[in-house]
Amino acid sequence: MKVSFSRGLPLRILLFIVSLVLLVYFLPRTDKDHFIYEVNRPWRYALLTAPFDIPVHLDSVSAARVKDSIDTNFEPVYRRDLATEKTIVSDYTTRLNSTPGLDITPSQRNQIIRAIKQVYENGIVSREDYARMSSGELPAVRFVHDNVAISLPTSGYLSAFRAYEHLDSVLKDKNVRSALTATRLADVLQPNIFLDTVTTKRLLEEAYMKAMAPIDVKQQGERIVDEGELVTPLIASILDTYEEMAEERNTGKISQHHYPVAGQILYMAILLGALYCYLYFFRRDYFDSDRTVLFLMSVTVLFALFAFAVDATFRLGFFLVPFTMVPIMVVVFLDSRTAYFCHLIEVLICAILSTSPLEFIFMQFIAGVVAIDSLKDLSRRSQLLRTAALIFVAYSLCYISVEVIQTGTLANAEPRIFGTLGVNAILISFSYVLMFLMERVFGFTSRVTLVELSDTNNPLLRELSEKCPGTFNHSMAVSNLASAAALRIGANVQMVRTGALYHDIGKIKNPAFFTENQHGVNPHDALDPLQSARIVTDHVRDGLQMAEKSKLPQAIRQFIAEHHGAGKARYFYNTYCNAHPGETVDEAPFTYPGPDPQTRETSLLMMADSIEAASRSMHDHSPEAITALVNKIIDGQIAEGLHNQSPISFRDVQTIKDTFIQRLRTMYHSRISYPELKKSPQEKSTQA
Repeated sequence: MKVSFSRGLPLRILLFIVSLVLLVYFLPRTDKDHFIYEVNRPWRYALLTAPFDIPVHLDSVSAARVKDSIDTNFEPVYRRDLATEKTIVSDYTTRLNSTPGLDITPSQRNQIIRAIKQVYENGIVSREDYARMSSGELPAVRFVHDNVAISLPTSGYLSAFRAYEHLDSVLKDKNVRSALTATRLADVLQPNIFLDTVTTKRLLEEAYMKAMAPIDVKQQGERIVDEGELVTPLIASILDTYEEMAEERNTGKISQHHYPVAGQILYMAILLGALYCYLYFFRRDYFDSDRTVLFLMSVTVLFALFAFAVDATFRLGFFLVPFTMVPIMVVVFLDSRTAYFCHLIEVLICAILSTSPLEFIFMQFIAGVVAIDSLKDLSRRSQLLRTAALIFVAYSLCYISVEVIQTGTLANAEPRIFGTLGVNAILISFSYVLMFLMERVFGFTSRVTLVELSDTNNPLLRELSEKCPGTFNHSMAVSNLASAAALRIGANVQMVRTGALYHDIGKIKNPAFFTENQHGVNPHDALDPLQSARIVTDHVRDGLQMAEKSKLPQAIRQFIAEHHGAGKARYFYNTYCNAHPGETVDEAPFTYPGPDPQTRETSLLMMADSIEAASRSMHDHSPEAITALVNKIIDGQIAEGLHNQSPISFRDVQTIKDTFIQRLRTMYHSRISYPELKKSPQEKSTQA
């Protein structure tokens, strides 16, 4: 059923408000005023001069290079823990003197203690520090004494494990080594040289501050950057300092470039209102459909939120976002004009965040045009791959043109942008997955799905051809007849073709009760008209049950339900009336369940179905007889009111009639008889 404007108004207002709130709430914003610019791009504003003295710091690239140099050459500060050292030596001396069974002399004991003290005098560090020192990463460290830093080499430092190995190699006496093992010297040795993290961090920050000191000053009134001038890394550094100082001083000099929330609300409301106006004035059928309005608003808003998130996460986020997915979805399920408009609205919503809005709109507009034009008639998945490749080429050419216009050269072009655009194209190629999801969520049917369903190897069509060969041939003929007329009136040709193939699948349940499948025996001869009418009209209900079981799309089920509308099984109704003259006949048992056709496509199928069936019983196939048959059947359906709920026009009806007449005349044109080859008397005698 169609949703009228009056009943759908509250839903549309709610969708508008929810969409507006989501877009404004999730729109990335900053708490401070700022210019929108990009390094190595022209300055888009007027001449900017320094309103106060601005210190000039190194640009980000140079600053990073200086910091890397400081990190490479910086010597961390270590400290020696004398208390730990004395405690370890004292404890081990006690253990050495108190351990029984040691076969060493007092002189050897003193030798062990002196060796341990010497190791600690050289220094023991942690295993991690020793690894850095031995690899050459930390050739020297500093010690601070009385506020004086002394640099010392690290070549003599050992880890606890290496210190034990050193003692074991120095003390070569067998009894001494046995004493070291018995007293578990390896467990006693601990580091006495530690990293002084507090002092190291302080000195490193001081080195940073010294290196990052201003290298110049932009005096008040001095020129910073002028319109059209490239924003170099150094100018970008000055602008960052300017914005920070302006915020601290609260001068409000650049508030004109800020997007307040009120402006954002008005901006988004205008764009969403423009989309509503387009639907209301130019595609009223879409505006009156709850499903279609919900689809368009959901795709537009959710994709904008996705673009906001990607742009906030990645530096080149807008090059990564596959904006053309929106027009692809719309053109596949609706039409190209609506796809153009929705894509424009989507791009304008996101342009508010772009550092170069004009260039952004230009690139996305061209990419959208390429996507829509290349998918005007999507019927194969491979077309998406071709479209993705064309979009990549379009993006690349647009980027190159913008780069040359702005800088006059490609020297400043970023190669990774082309890589990002390649990822964008790969994401576009996965639109088929999103298309499948949209079909399930919103109940749309894409052309790709229709093409797949029209394959006669489909299980349901194969069963129809095996059990009901006559019905299958009838469906094929109706499909050809209806699709030819659909093309002439601008209806959905693939929808009509596929719907015609499935409209009679309910006859699979009782194939012998339908004339096209009978072979001399008619089972209706043994039944009264009421029983026959019930069996015939039930093929609609049976078809809907089979369609639901096979998960056919709702659009195809609509053809099954509406191809007879709420019309009558006229043969059995007339037979019953003739057999019961003077009685009031209940029409319900002879009436199809309906409903009447709701679309141009289902109206077209009803006409083609009746005419194709009736044409098979014609004996006179003259042009006059065919024209009379077509006019009689279609005019009768219109008079009966079967097409009253369909948007089909009188012009469409006349075009359909002309197409049917032309096709039927072609199908039933008279054929010439081939003459027999006459034989000569000699050939006859030879043959005899």
